[in-house]
Amino acid sequence: MNAPRSHFDVSQLPPNIFAIVMATGIVSLAANGAGYPALANALFVLNAVLYPLLLGLLLIRFLTHRKKLIPDLTDHAKAPGFFTLVAGPCVLGSQFVLLGDMPIVATVLLGVGLAFWLALTYLMLPALITAGSKPPPERGLSGAWLLVVVGTQALSVLTSQLAPRLPGAGEPILFAALTFWLIGSMIYLWIISQIFHRIVFLPLAANDLTPPYWINMGAMAIATLAGARLIGMAGRSGLLTELLPFLKGMTLLFWATATWWIPMLLALGAWRHLSRHVPLVYDHGYWAAVFPLGMYTACTNAIIDVINLPYLGLIPAVFVWIAIAAWSATFVGLIAHVFRGQLINRT
Repeated sequence: MNAPRSHFDVSQLPPNIFAIVMATGIVSLAANGAGYPALANALFVLNAVLYPLLLGLLLIRFLTHRKKLIPDLTDHAKAPGFFTLVAGPCVLGSQFVLLGDMPIVATVLLGVGLAFWLALTYLMLPALITAGSKPPPERGLSGAWLLVVVGTQALSVLTSQLAPRLPGAGEPILFAALTFWLIGSMIYLWIISQIFHRIVFLPLAANDLTPPYWINMGAMAIATLAGARLIGMAGRSGLLTELLPFLKGMTLLFWATATWWIPMLLALGAWRHLSRHVPLVYDHGYWAAVFPLGMYTACTNAIIDVINLPYLGLIPAVFVWIAIAAWSATFVGLIAHVFRGQLINRT
């Protein structure tokens, strides 16, 4: 009789494993923005432990299970998850800037995120584009593809946050942040049109509507945050000052789009779990749903500050607790999932 597979099997490490770091980091920053610094710092410390731990596990997988890693990199359904390797260190870097006041560490993390972004964008994506065999959209396309956008926008956010700490290179750094924001915004338009076609015009089973579809909203939320950071930095760059009306208009467009997605995703979730009776049990993909909730809180706080929209204040005041509750439930599920794996090992 075969022994059950352990949850500690490094060869089965999900490509999007760093969604845990993304979700923990943004909920920490959302809590800080809502006036809960103790909770924010506790999650910051946890994230500072989680990131090197997960990076170590990924390195072990690369060194010892490369034959199982390569198929993930060439799988249209799984490969986009690797863009959490970009967003994870960037969100942690934002914590080091805003909570830890350690710009040097944040700069190193930005370099890590940029290195992964270059490798994934110009090595992995061309391999997927030129693959001889490709799955139909029903199998290969999901909200996970928008992690490409999230990773790109995360680079913009952290770059703009570091610009004031690097006064000699402030203007070029802000230009780089603007460029990443524009690239990420354009990629969203390309991908979301395909995703919208997939969910509206192609058959959609309840099991197909996985939690990563929440990234439909999360990608717009982080684009909003990146735009808000650029608006806040406009006084440091002549180019950003000239583009200020454009930046404000696009940032509000992104926020409105993110807001539009929330009731839509809730309705689809109700259809999945209440009408089609898909059980609500722990799945690693739920971290990709926690991240958008935290990001929506953070981005709404940001546009309230830079565009002066105080009447939106109730939204982040409520959403921060939704994000904290979602993170807590998912973290408990993760611990229980791992604990069950330990018990299986011992029997």
